[in-house]
Amino acid sequence: MFFLKRWLALIFVIFCSMLVVVYETNASDRRFFLPEPLGGVKIVLDAGHGGIDGGASNGEVIEKDVTLAITKKVARQLTRLGAEVVLTRSTDGDVLSEHAPSETFPTLRERKKQDIFLRETLVDSHEPDLFVTIHANAIPNSKWRGAQVFYHHTGHEKSQALAQAVQQSIRETMENTDREALSIKNVYLLKKIEKPAVLVETGFLSNEEERDLLANDSYQEKMAFAIARGIENFIHVKYE
Repeated sequence: MFFLKRWLALIFVIFCSMLVVVYETNASDRRFFLPEPLGGVKIVLDAGHGGIDGGASNGEVIEKDVTLAITKKVARQLTRLGAEVVLTRSTDGDVLSEHAPSETFPTLRERKKQDIFLRETLVDSHEPDLFVTIHANAIPNSKWRGAQVFYHHTGHEKSQALAQAVQQSIRETMENTDREALSIKNVYLLKKIEKPAVLVETGFLSNEEERDLLANDSYQEKMAFAIARGIENFIHVKYE
């Protein structure tokens, strides 16, 4: 009887020790205690341009590289929050080279047009809860700077709210712009996609200081966090 009690006591101690190990292993993981904030939400992220269509540039900094880097960082942030994330492109090439590599076109203009159509098709096929396309701006006057979020005035009824949520998060996180979310007319994807859809201009490559920031990994990570947090805030308000 004495030995049986000792064995039971030993088994109890081992069991308690295992519980402590499991607890400490997961204590730093928020998801161990709480449901994933974006669990069940599907998001399509679109890195603007790609391939021979580099977009805007200033020196060695090219828009397609900036957009892809930030988009991948946003994807990681959203995945950590539990979202299912789909990228329209994940390489240096355009969407056609990644999803329809055998296609050929007579002109660059036609290729760019068909590339946009393919992005629309990809979004439609995945049936996401929302769509975000990420770009970098550039204009002849180098004084302008600041990230800005756009939505189409005839697009999905929730696009404005999504744009405002992301813009607010960018203002609060980056602390270097007071821009407001704006309606825009000439962005095909924002008009055609039948889900909340926004375009994030992450800054101006034509501004020397902002160009250097947009090429910086730490700044890209901070911008990605701001975009992801804005999306999270929008989702929470939408489903309250």
